[in-house]
Amino acid sequence: MSDKFDLIVIGAGPGGYVAAIRAAQLGLKTACVEKWIDGKGAPVLGGTCLNVGCIPSKALLESTHQFEKTQHANAHGIQTSDVTMDVKQMVARKDKIVKNLTGGIAGLFKANGVTLLQGAGKLHAGKKVEVIAADGSSSNYEADNVILASGSVPVEIPPAPLTDGLILDNAGALDIDETPQRLGVIGAGVIGLEMGSVWARLGSEVTILEAMDTFLAGADAEVAKEAAKLFKKQKLDIRLNARCTGTEVIDGKEVKVKFTDAEGDKEIVVDKLIVAVGRKPQTQGLLSDDSGVTMDERGFIFVDEQCRTGVPGVFAIGDSVRGPMLAHKASEEGIMVADLIAGHNVQVNYDAVPNIIYTHPELAWVGKTEEQLKTEGAKIKTGKFPFAASGRAMAANDTDGFVKVISCEETDRILGIHMVGGIASELIAQAVIAMEFCSSTEDLQLTMFAHPTVSEAVHEAALAVDGHAIHMANRKKR
Repeated sequence: MSDKFDLIVIGAGPGGYVAAIRAAQLGLKTACVEKWIDGKGAPVLGGTCLNVGCIPSKALLESTHQFEKTQHANAHGIQTSDVTMDVKQMVARKDKIVKNLTGGIAGLFKANGVTLLQGAGKLHAGKKVEVIAADGSSSNYEADNVILASGSVPVEIPPAPLTDGLILDNAGALDIDETPQRLGVIGAGVIGLEMGSVWARLGSEVTILEAMDTFLAGADAEVAKEAAKLFKKQKLDIRLNARCTGTEVIDGKEVKVKFTDAEGDKEIVVDKLIVAVGRKPQTQGLLSDDSGVTMDERGFIFVDEQCRTGVPGVFAIGDSVRGPMLAHKASEEGIMVADLIAGHNVQVNYDAVPNIIYTHPELAWVGKTEEQLKTEGAKIKTGKFPFAASGRAMAANDTDGFVKVISCEETDRILGIHMVGGIASELIAQAVIAMEFCSSTEDLQLTMFAHPTVSEAVHEAALAVDGHAIHMANRKKR
């Protein structure tokens, strides 16, 4: 086998493996480097998202959501009693899903002719890639093009050092196999809220400490406010402006968490503590000093809008570059770069990247928030429609939340769509498509939505922008 490739991708996460498959489909001789191995020394594909992130967390969220729905099935006339959850079986199901999907990627590599290089990849000058195996031995390869897709790792904080079985990062949180009576979470972001929701549904007393004084600062303020109200009803104790100052493991069984808030120094005792304060690029050891690729002080690789680094033929994608750390963003960047290498013209639309939090209700949005637009001085108009007025949502007994559409007052172009509701993660795709095609509010207003569907809320919210919503009282009349 030749050591020269058209493309070498470093990292087999949702950005890297997708880029490698796409490049191979386009006829490029492609290799993908991955250092992650299991206990038997076999390669682990799919990166953080598939193994200890997106997929396993959604499996746990779905299992506990079904458990919660069953507990309240009497609203539908279904009589249940003594509903219990086998947590070990729930975790085993999660593990099986992950195993099936990682095996699927290996099959896709084989079917598309992607060469897997097992080890840690390091870029040297001249687009030479060194692959360092677990035993320390190394092999060297050359490529016309290289994609850096090394992903990210959890941020650790000195006041809460990880402790096996007690103080956990997002990976450890996924392997809890017994419902803790008291669960502490540091960070009220996506991971903190999702993991908090999983265990609150199973009966844990969940306390979430958030250092910021604003809840979900990146979301639209109305969506965040509604979500905070609903989470409180679910008995998630979210404490804002609460900064962790220290932890103490007591008798190897519980954790004392010290924190300070507006009232001063406080402490709580929990059985498990999840640290979910964010992620950082996994770029340490990725680049040799002579590689020519530059990073900022936080480890993010500098790239342009098409993910080119300062070295011709070297690209970087996903969590190691600017923008939100989202699997779908990484995948689309990987496809874009593979197409660019193959000579095609393509560009990711960074104004139409969806964001989702998979709690229940779910939060989802695309585009700018009302606060961002007002800060920019934009003239906007908005419309909202509550799921409580949706016949299909009523039938599903899932009426919390609303859809909000924000448009330009002068051009009518849609600038953002934000929602909190039962299946917001599925509805948001309609909003992304609308924004991808630069749709106006009128375009959505004139689109026929099937009845009865929950998606009609998107239609009605668009109508509400101009005071034309049919199934609620309108403030605007024209």
